Amino acid sequence: MSLPGPIDPPARLLMGPGPITAHPRVLQAMSAQLVGQYDPFMTDAMGEVMGLYRRVFDTANEHTLLIDSTARGAIEAALVSLLEPGDRVLVPVMGRFGHLLVEIAERCGAEVHTVTAPWGEVVPLEAIAAAMEAARPKVLAMVHGDTSTTMRQPFDGLRELCDRFDCLLYADVTATLGGNPFPTDAWGVDAATAGLQKCLGGPSGSAPATFSPRAVKAIESRRSIEAGIREPGDPATAHPIRSNYFDLAMIFDYWSPRRLNHHTEATTMLYGARECARVILEEGLGAYQARHDLHGRAMLTGVEGLGLAVYGDREHRMANIVAVEIPDGIDGEAVRGALLRDFGIEIGTSFGPLAGRVWRIGTMGWNARTDAVLATLAALEAVLRRHGASVAPGGGVDAAYDVYGTAA
Repeated sequence: MSLPGPIDPPARLLMGPGPITAHPRVLQAMSAQLVGQYDPFMTDAMGEVMGLYRRVFDTANEHTLLIDSTARGAIEAALVSLLEPGDRVLVPVMGRFGHLLVEIAERCGAEVHTVTAPWGEVVPLEAIAAAMEAARPKVLAMVHGDTSTTMRQPFDGLRELCDRFDCLLYADVTATLGGNPFPTDAWGVDAATAGLQKCLGGPSGSAPATFSPRAVKAIESRRSIEAGIREPGDPATAHPIRSNYFDLAMIFDYWSPRRLNHHTEATTMLYGARECARVILEEGLGAYQARHDLHGRAMLTGVEGLGLAVYGDREHRMANIVAVEIPDGIDGEAVRGALLRDFGIEIGTSFGPLAGRVWRIGTMGWNARTDAVLATLAALEAVLRRHGASVAPGGGVDAAYDVYGTAA
């Protein structure tokens, strides 16, 4: 039997909600040779990564590190390590990924309470406050930016609420970190987890995360026998964390100067995550976020220039992604297929009540740049015309140029 040939993916411009086209420097870093997990070079690189991501998260948290998993694994690590069976957790739900937090928290054995907003909106602070008054949760678990709807949940006032109810604040920042402001310490966030594959400009498979002293204390109280605090036969003071791989107490030790073995660090992913942070910080975190805002506005204005409607509450839209309503009579999947087949450009669809109703177009990481925005708008116009849609000739590109302040 013949073997398949070497891996040779087609040229693609990934302009969907993620994953996105990885930065070339990140791919180059990931081609570097491996070293042993306790080689001084490796442990030094781990320390560098911790320092770099403190700056990306805008935090002084000592416990800032990588979790070797996709972004979803990091969400699970945070929740399974913070929540004991029977703990109350409040999840504001404004899209698909709020429902994901609910499911993971339920699997942790928590008593889950929710407060919801219609898709395309965010949950008002007063509604969260009322739900916290009723539920008195141990953890308030929030999605900062939900790519299913493209909405970004405000965090102003949440720390004050959490202090009032002696509650930990967890944030899923998978879709927003790097491309949108997220001042972890200023907002009083206790735990936040992300992924490389969106604004950070890398591949899926490594998850930057940060934990405040409050969160660390809660996690450390649940140390297992393997973590070296309790001896066999000693009574547990709390429910042990229900996962070995995602036991953050042990992962903390692995990333500490003690370097207690927990798993073999994903070296190549660490190299990639390190370079993602270097790219961001060389540009400057504020400038990097401003670039996402600029190209996100250009894309939004461009699709409107084509005569397409933008979905959702524009005041609370993420900088790095726009949801576009599919015109009546247009087969959304056929348009996506033609963009991919004829132009090598991928845009996304959505989930649940938005399936078949919107396209999601991302401008993030390496793809938050002028040529990527203009090429996507030009290709979308051409495909829409061939599918019978009435669009303004050149309207998308011209509108984007107006944002850029550049003559065609």
